[in-house]
Amino acid sequence: MSVELISFILLFGVFALMAIGVPLSFAAGALAILIGLAKFGTPAIAIAHKTIYGLATEYVLVSVPMFILMASLLERSRLARDLYDALNSIFGRLRGGVAIITLLISVILAAMSGIIGGEIVLLGLVALPQMLRLKYDQKLAIGVVCAGGSLGTMIPPSIVLIVYGLAADVSVQKLFIASVMPGVMLASLYLIYVVVKCRLDPAAAPDTASVTVAPLDWRKVASGLVPAAVLIITVFGCIYGGVTSVTEAAGIAVAITLAIVAVRGEFTMQMLSQSLIQTLRACGIILWVTFGAAVLIAVYNLSGGQRFVTDFIAGLNISPLVTVLVMMAIFIFLGCFMDWIGILLLCMPIFVPIITTLGYDPIWFGVLFSVTMQVSFLSPPFGPAAFYLKSVTPPHITLQQIFASLWPFMLIQLAVLGLLLAFPDIALWLPRVTG
Repeated sequence: MSVELISFILLFGVFALMAIGVPLSFAAGALAILIGLAKFGTPAIAIAHKTIYGLATEYVLVSVPMFILMASLLERSRLARDLYDALNSIFGRLRGGVAIITLLISVILAAMSGIIGGEIVLLGLVALPQMLRLKYDQKLAIGVVCAGGSLGTMIPPSIVLIVYGLAADVSVQKLFIASVMPGVMLASLYLIYVVVKCRLDPAAAPDTASVTVAPLDWRKVASGLVPAAVLIITVFGCIYGGVTSVTEAAGIAVAITLAIVAVRGEFTMQMLSQSLIQTLRACGIILWVTFGAAVLIAVYNLSGGQRFVTDFIAGLNISPLVTVLVMMAIFIFLGCFMDWIGILLLCMPIFVPIITTLGYDPIWFGVLFSVTMQVSFLSPPFGPAAFYLKSVTPPHITLQQIFASLWPFMLIQLAVLGLLLAFPDIALWLPRVTG
């Protein structure tokens, strides 16, 4: 079998199997084994075994269930609601204050968990009803919740960056450092957009005179902000201070979360059991997709796929920057139909060596990928952020209305992507100065 035929079978075979309802993990794994047996015979089974064993024994992979467990525990705690109340007592009197608070909580939750699904559902339950009750513009309220809740893929400790570091064989710690400035910049642009829209459009947010805010109580503010600050500072201090690896910091994060929940009087065995079950389910999906995609890429590369793609791109006679733009377009296109982990595991083993050959930094490319995934989380027809929010919205809000509310935030995401392409030091400066 020629590499061209193998490329055709794998590309269209995966999409065909997914179109009839086969999960990506089994579609990729089954095609990999069939192609491997046809190309290499029974040694293909050994290739699959070696690939899966190598991934399963990666130490950094242990951080994924730890951070998911932390997010699951926080999801069942009232900490997010206390955070909301604390910030509301401070910023609630500003025009557009509830939308601003929602974005601030999004950043804090992103820095605490790195998971988007739970954040969007939580904000949809806590913040969206409040904004709708106060007569905020419905599109603005929906966009703030979906865009803010998706920041978990961009702001450390991002699961996306952890898996990217594993797939691209780069330092997860450096990826975390590199994503800080782009993540803060993206959140800041969301805030600027909300403030400007609320100032220019009187219908976007209620007048401050019509908003009733509870008196400022510093004890309630402290009970909401201090636990979150302790968790974020401890975890980031361990990682960025070089005290522990990312995996060990994830374990510390779980221990601190359990301690916070216990001190707040919220810990129960039922909470722990539900959090562990949710973690196992999430990890099961991630691991199966990881193993299936990794075996497919291993067989494809052994068949000459990496060389074929490299030669094909070189034969296009386009500039390195245009090559990167083509890759970004592929990510955004695939993001309309596939989950981030499938895109990452299928594309990165092929794209990252090309990026390195072109002289670009794979750390920078990882940050670019996380921004494109921000776009894919909001983009129709299968933007997961919209579906997460739809699961908790009032019946009168349709999925079409949710997608129609997201385009201003998608434009902001594309603007940040353009800035990162034009000025790579936005992502690379901080890793360089921190050594």
